[in-house]
Amino acid sequence: MPHTLDAPAVRDWCRLALDALGRGREEIDAINVYPIADGDTGTNLYLTVESAARAVDAVFAAHTVMPADPAPALTDVMRAMAHGALIGAQGNSGTILAQLLRGMADVLCAGPEADDPEQHADRLRRALRQAVKSAYLAVAHPVEGTVLTVAAAAADAAEQSSGHAVAVVRAAHEAARVALEATPDQLDVLGRAGVVDAGGCGLVTVLNALVEAVSGESPMSPAPVGQVRRPGGGTRDPARHGDGSGTPAAAGQCEGKNGPAYEVIYLLEADDASVTRLRERLDPLGDSLVVVGGDGLWNVHIHVDDAGAAVEAGIEAGRPYRIRVTHFAGAASAGGGQLHRGPAEDEVDGPAPARAVVSVLPGEGLTELCREAGAAAVTARPGEPPASGELVQAIRRTGAREVVLLPNDPDLLHPAAAAAEQARADGVRVALIPTRSAVQGIAALAVHEPGRRFDEDVVAMTAAAGGTRCADLVVAERQSWTMAGVCQAGDVLGLIDGDVAVIGADASSTAETVIDRMLAAGGEMVTLVLGSDLPAGLADRLEGHVRERHLAVDTVVYHGGQQAPLLLIGVE
Repeated sequence: MPHTLDAPAVRDWCRLALDALGRGREEIDAINVYPIADGDTGTNLYLTVESAARAVDAVFAAHTVMPADPAPALTDVMRAMAHGALIGAQGNSGTILAQLLRGMADVLCAGPEADDPEQHADRLRRALRQAVKSAYLAVAHPVEGTVLTVAAAAADAAEQSSGHAVAVVRAAHEAARVALEATPDQLDVLGRAGVVDAGGCGLVTVLNALVEAVSGESPMSPAPVGQVRRPGGGTRDPARHGDGSGTPAAAGQCEGKNGPAYEVIYLLEADDASVTRLRERLDPLGDSLVVVGGDGLWNVHIHVDDAGAAVEAGIEAGRPYRIRVTHFAGAASAGGGQLHRGPAEDEVDGPAPARAVVSVLPGEGLTELCREAGAAAVTARPGEPPASGELVQAIRRTGAREVVLLPNDPDLLHPAAAAAEQARADGVRVALIPTRSAVQGIAALAVHEPGRRFDEDVVAMTAAAGGTRCADLVVAERQSWTMAGVCQAGDVLGLIDGDVAVIGADASSTAETVIDRMLAAGGEMVTLVLGSDLPAGLADRLEGHVRERHLAVDTVVYHGGQQAPLLLIGVE
């Protein structure tokens, strides 16, 4: 009987794709010249698939404790694969791959699973077509000769194939392989460098894994990614030949011109209408705009010169988090290494204008820390968060012409945005970094350098905050349903990135579990901000726990003095 793409096959697909990308990512990185020659396409695809694989494994792990229903359904694992790829998508290529997987899931998860092999094959054809349609819609300005072209060729061949699922995926893979070899003739920057499209090469690798997962046999692999066949025979090695002049393609090169200086990526919780407006606002700011997702959760990717504007657009649209800002190597020397400069800065001669940081704190204990870092503190009183007017007054009191605003609370993002806009009307240059916790604010302050350019300082602080995962320990006030199960009044809840992840009986064990879960994804430093009601001695115990269980991870402790949460945890 022909093989099908069932739940175990999806798990195998993830594992095979991850393994293949792990072996080939350095070669894929080496041929990455479009849209930015930053040499990370293979790595970005690997990290995206790794996140998808973890999500699928979690679904299977959950079913091992349910003997009455030991095997998850295809719909469960496809949704998990698409969601995992979405929240873990890295770079332009990873974001597009996440949308391709979501398009497949939209079809494969619609209605009951097809028992008939022919019906299953037909659904697989439609899934591949929907994947391409979704990806093209997600990219603001699609370019041929890229991963989109390779994906479209795969879908076309799948639709024209006959037979069962194995024949469909084999046809898709072979067509993608042929389309990949043609990409240098479709995109000038690839032709000059003598390479195929790196994202397309990664997609062929993923499709190769799909064929093996469905059929049990690996198809013939494409030519080594470090070389590409040229019309008339022969090959060229991009590591030696680069753009044809004997040097590697220049970093920042995009269709023969210097590209934007920064890559900005963030997850965004927003409705469809807000995302439509977000696309319209982001499109003029830069290029490589890709917005993928749906059902209230999106992954936003763009290359820009004004990273702050891209982040603030997300704040206006909804709730952005996991913000990553990357400065492209070599972009500064190419003339794109600075963000937008306001007219006031251009008019100033001599020393840089005075700069200040305004940080909202949950308690008085962090005030001195902020002062040492050159920040003005606004204390959020219990049950009385500062309004936008209070934040405006705090900005004005600094007397600075440049101000960085750290709200440190998701509920303060919109009041902070309103305050920033009002202060700008007064002639103050304000950058709002959407920190969601005091630990993210601390991370931002740790890299604050008043002596460097304002834009560079804002980017460094944004990257530090976005690279810090945050958790809270709170006491449940009543019985309630949570993502981790039912909690009772008095239970200690561990919230990771805003969602209840752990329900415990005491602060100590709950905090240890939360820290272990956060460090499972990696980390170099744990920050603890102690509340006023935290049991005595707990900080020492947690420091010892980290030291014993997680080698080479440092712990830093601050006495925040906040009434709630009991404990703030940050992992960088």
